[in-house]
Order: sequence, then C-alpha cells, then structure tokens
Amino acid sequence: MVVHDTAVTRPHPSDSAPTPVREVEVAVIGGGVGGIGLAVALRRRGIEDFVVLERGNDFGGTWRDNTYPGAACDVPSHLYSFSFDHNPDWSQSFSTQPEIQDYILGVAERHDIRGKFSFDHELIAADWDESTSRWMLATTRGPISAKVVVSAMGALCEPNMPDIEGIDRFDGPVFHSAQWDHTIDLAQKRVAVIGTGASAIQIVPAIASTVAHLDVFQRTAPWIFPRLLRKYSTLERFAFRRVPGLTSAFRSILYLLREIYAIVLIKFPPATVGLGLIAAVKMRIEVRDRALRARITPEYRVGCQRMLSSNEYYPALGRENVDVVTSGIAGVQKDSIVTADGTVRPVDAIVVATGFRITDSPAFDLFRGRAGLTLAELYAEQGVSAYKGTAVAGFPNMFVILGPNSGLGYSSAIYMIESQIEYIVDAVAAVQNQQIANVEVRPEVQERYNSDLQRKMSKSVWVTGGCRSWFLDSTGRNVALWPDFSFRFRRQLRTFDIESYDVVQRAASLTAAVSATPGSLR
Repeated sequence: MVVHDTAVTRPHPSDSAPTPVREVEVAVIGGGVGGIGLAVALRRRGIEDFVVLERGNDFGGTWRDNTYPGAACDVPSHLYSFSFDHNPDWSQSFSTQPEIQDYILGVAERHDIRGKFSFDHELIAADWDESTSRWMLATTRGPISAKVVVSAMGALCEPNMPDIEGIDRFDGPVFHSAQWDHTIDLAQKRVAVIGTGASAIQIVPAIASTVAHLDVFQRTAPWIFPRLLRKYSTLERFAFRRVPGLTSAFRSILYLLREIYAIVLIKFPPATVGLGLIAAVKMRIEVRDRALRARITPEYRVGCQRMLSSNEYYPALGRENVDVVTSGIAGVQKDSIVTADGTVRPVDAIVVATGFRITDSPAFDLFRGRAGLTLAELYAEQGVSAYKGTAVAGFPNMFVILGPNSGLGYSSAIYMIESQIEYIVDAVAAVQNQQIANVEVRPEVQERYNSDLQRKMSKSVWVTGGCRSWFLDSTGRNVALWPDFSFRFRRQLRTFDIESYDVVQRAASLTAAVSATPGSLR
C-alpha cells in the first residue's frame, strides 16, 4: 500500500540542551505571497528587525506546493501580481503554476529579501506572554521572542483530506492535489479524482487523455464559464515593457471589469440569471449527452459556490474513458471504490481534490492569546471572525493576512493582501515609534464590525444562492469572503486606526492600563 497522507504532523521540540532565545521585533509566519509582500513593505519603511519563518524549502507557498497537472490561476495574470512589481512578460492571459512561481521567486530576488527568510523552519506554537508583552514562539529551530507576530499562512495552507472508510487500506497511491506525487505515473491506469472544484477541473482534462479510465466523483456540480485564454504576442510584451504606464492602465481595466462581479454577486444577486444563461449555453454546446448534462447541471444559483472557468473540462467529461459518478462514496477497498448505490469501481490510484481546511484550519491551534485560549478554541466558542480580516480581540500584537472575511470571490487575492500589508506595517511602525507595549482590537469594535459585515453579506448570492460551500462555517455564516467592492476594503485599511484598539504604553508600571480610556496611549 502506498498512501500519501495529507495530515500535518506537528514537530516536537528537541529534548537536548535549551537553545538561546532569538529576539526580533516582528516574526512573520509564511513565505508565500503574503510573507513576501510584507517583507518588502517592512524594508521599505526602514523596519529591518524581522524574520519570516517558512516551513517549506523556498518562497511560494500555495504556488510552490500546488504542482498538479494543469495548475493555473483563474485571475488574469496582470492583475494577479504585486502593484509594486509589474510583470510585462506574462506569456498568456491566465498564467500557469510554473510561470507564477517564477514570478514570485523573481520578486524575492529583485527586492533582496532572501536573507530575511528562514526556510525549512516551522512554527510549533505561539503563546502570548503577558508579563513581557511579547509572543513566545516554539519552532523547529529553537525559541523566538517577538514583539509582533503576523500570520501570513493564508487560507490555502492545510489540505482537506476527507474521512473515507477504508482509504488507508487501499493498495495503490492516494494523494491530495496540493501534494501531487510526481513519482507516480498515471498513464494507462484506472484513476479516481474525488472532487469537482477549482483544482479538479484543471486536473481532469490534463490527465484524461493518458489514463486508461477516469472516474470523477462529484458531490456538487460546479458552474463552469468560458476561459478567455490567449497568448500575448511578442509585440504586446514589448509594449508592456517599453510604453510608460501601459501595464498600470491594463491592470486598472482588468480590475474594474472584475469589480462588476461584485455588483452581480453582492449588490444585485438576481443579475446572476444572466451569468447562469452563459454557463448553461456553454454546457449545452460542449456536452451533447443529455444524461451527462443532467448529472453535471448545478442545482443552485450561479455564484453561490466559487465560479470556475475552463475550456477543457466539459470536453474531458465527454470522453469514452471518463465517467462522472454522483453517488456518494461508501468506502474504499484495496483496489476499488464502493459507492452508496453498491457499485464497485476498480481503481489503481486516487487523487483527492477536495480543497483546503478554511474555517477549521489546524493553523488556528498554533496561536494562544491573552485569555489562555488558542485561536481554534476562541473560534469554537464565539465563531470565526476578525476585525478588518486582520486583527482578533484577545490576541495582542498579532495580525493576520487573509484572515476571516478578507477573501474575494471574484478578483485578485493579492489586491486584498497588499491592502492588509499597509495596515499592518502602519501598526508595527506605531508600536515602534510611540513606545507601545501592545495593541489589541477592542472586542466591541470587532463585534460591531462583524455585525455590519454579516448584514451586508446576508443579501449576497453566497448566502441566498441555495448551496453549501467552503465559504460557510458550521453555523452557515460566510466567514471567508468580503461582501463589498474590494476598493472599499482597501479604503478601510488605508491607515491604522489606533482609536479602535486598547493600547498599553511601554512603562515601568502597566497597572495604569486598567483605568485608561480605550484607544488612548496608556
């Protein structure tokens, strides 16, 4: 049996002699897009006393790890990049994983931040020390004490491995799409792909022509839209390089076009009928088999789940060697998958394309705040929430990139990341320049913010569209996405609003903090 388990095994501290504690002003967890962008911003503001811990062996995060066949971005290339580092040489309108990873590595090298990163370095636990107003980090390379901690791990860091009866007894390879095993040759094998989300619709057409047989296990059918994919010509790339302001203007156009989706998905959901018509026509043209079309037609409104785009997925489903299985999986045997209707489907390899743990991420267990509760325990009691997707009451001097309700269901996550980065850097600068011991968002401010956010969310198609998506927590609240135009998210993070925080000044005595006015320097 060859099983590639996606469960995260947390390392344990060494039992050898104690390692000296390293002290830094800022510790950043995660070396993907968020960690890279924050490192660049900190250095630009003259803040040099920081370290970025990355458990992988290089930059990239999601784009380093997701190397499955067909991996690509569904946001236009020129929009899915940093505003401070445009790439005029994108080869096509929607870039593939290798090209995005090359861009990320290039950003890190051009901005000379490699020396600030510590690779193969994993966080074991982070605990707030009230007596010193610092975070104490246990890591695989020894303890670190940090004045400020920033989680830049993002939402797509922990693969979601479904609990399927008997999968551990399967004789063949089993691996998650985010942990693709390139040593396994799937050619002429009977392969099962579990899931029909963003990764699956790229994997299926990439392997369908080489495998002997492919079973696609579908729980919920996705809406698929045309992918406006085109190669950029040599002349176009030359113009992007040489014409001043052209890449910025093109990015702005792409940005505005994407913002239109916010009107449809959030402001006026009935307009999704038009989008549904486009998707339905596409399906009718590309899927001639009526029975297949019936199986893959969603029963919810467009936009309720993530909208996907592909020009190859439907044709791949129509191949003679591909079956779409809609009966649930009852269990796995040593050489087959048994469905709920009793059918036994022989398979040689299983690819699990079931996304990531978003609302119950194991990363929540790593951080323990002021009240002695981990983030996971706090969220279990009060629900997943944050202030501006960036700060959490009870966790002083801690900030999060792509925290609750800071994701986008229609445009570039990097836009949101850069908005949060500026806010966080302002906060770090305030802590340094104003001799602040700690800052913590006030609970009532966070509660008021999220009440307003959920009120806006209640009219969106994500809530009213009739589906169950990974955007929602166990209570049905959308805790993943931002329910408004993205420029409004940026506007609210333009400056660090210290008046929304309880602030403790560095002083010989901190007892005066008890009676101080919220938001004042104490």
